[in-house]
Amino acid sequence: MDRNEGVKKVAELMNGAKLCTLTTYDGENLVSRPMGLQQIEFDGDLWFFTYKDSNKVHEITEHSKVNLAFENKSSWVSLSGTANIVDDSNKAEELWNPFLKAWFPDGLETEGLALLKVEAESAEYWDSNDPKVVQLFGMVKAAATGKQAKGGENETVQF
Repeated sequence: MDRNEGVKKVAELMNGAKLCTLTTYDGENLVSRPMGLQQIEFDGDLWFFTYKDSNKVHEITEHSKVNLAFENKSSWVSLSGTANIVDDSNKAEELWNPFLKAWFPDGLETEGLALLKVEAESAEYWDSNDPKVVQLFGMVKAAATGKQAKGGENETVQF
């Protein structure tokens, strides 16, 4: 699969996902937390709002490699990349939505507000056209018969 097809497929599988799990490294341990994705079109970059003084920002400042995990319907995406903190009021305004006031009560004027940009380097995905119930039945059947379950499409995409 070429890069353009891969990016298109990853974008398709992530389409509609509003939350993901961001994993950072704190110098001793991997740390994961849920994040709300702020995205218009996926082009290899992902955007999030955060506070400049958060633990994740401190961790990213020391170790910029991160992982994002998405689950959407019957698909999963694990995306690896490099994270950076961005101060860009125009981009923040472009990405802002009123739902974010739950975490940033003063909107774009919230003190310490920053953007977290993740530039994708690779992604691995698992995609199944079957509903989860059908997938579960297939795993039970495979376990009972000793035959390997069919897990759907699994590919790695390099950005």
